[in-house]
This record gives sequence, structure tokens and C-alpha cells, in this order.
Amino acid sequence: MTIRPLTQNDIEQCARLYVLAYNRPPWNYNFSHEKAVKYLTEYTERSRFVGFVLVEGDNIAGAMLGHSKTWWTNDLLYIDELFVAPESRGKGYGKSLLDHAEEYSREQGFEVITLMTNKHMPAFEFYNHIDYIQAEHFVFLFKPV
Repeated sequence: MTIRPLTQNDIEQCARLYVLAYNRPPWNYNFSHEKAVKYLTEYTERSRFVGFVLVEGDNIAGAMLGHSKTWWTNDLLYIDELFVAPESRGKGYGKSLLDHAEEYSREQGFEVITLMTNKHMPAFEFYNHIDYIQAEHFVFLFKPV
């Protein structure tokens, strides 16, 4: 298993993996491959994109896509997406990707890593288990249009 920077050449395989990971319980998304390609490509087109893939053999088994952001005290890394192939879950790959992101953040002099997740999904417990802290003072708001 190796972790390397995500490139545009990885998007097709990452999109297939994204659909496999999220078009099933408990998420039950309904992403087509084409929408997943577009969705992930939009992240890579950001000016301060940061992304990594975890490769097992010749296949991508997990990915993290995010971006760096300016903050008043110091820059930070915001993780937009993190996913692992269903058959590779439970092997520590998600934690390995986050450990890699932490090392990258330290090297860049970032102050913090931030992310958003649904507290009613398994990912919430995963992040809590590896010492991510729920920010009680933040509220996520939305408005259907």
C-alpha cells in the first residue's frame, strides 16, 4: 500500500470507487459515473487543491480530496471527501489517508485540519475514534430551493 498525490489521471478510477462506496447503505446515494467524475473533477480544479490516493497493487483503494484555506491565524486543510473501497474497509486505509494528510499539513505549516460529516453515519464514529473533535459551536445550515 502506498499513498501518493491524486492527479487528474486518477479521476476515472476514483469516480468508480466513489460510486461503489456511496451508492450503497448507509448513504444510498444515486451517483452516476458521469456525475461522480464531474463532482470529483470540480475539487481538483480549485486553485489550492490537495488530494491523495491510497494505492493497493495497481488499484486505487481510497482517496482524500480537499483544499487548503487561508485563516486569520494560519492556513488550514479542509477535507472535502474521504472514501475507501467497500472491500478495503476495516484495513486502516481511511486512517492512513488521514495520517498522511496530517503529515502533509505539518510540513506545510498548517494549523488545523477541518472536515464535515453526518453525525448519524458511521464516519462520525470513525472520526471521533481517531481524535477528531466535534465543534459544538458550529452549525451547518441549508435551505432547499
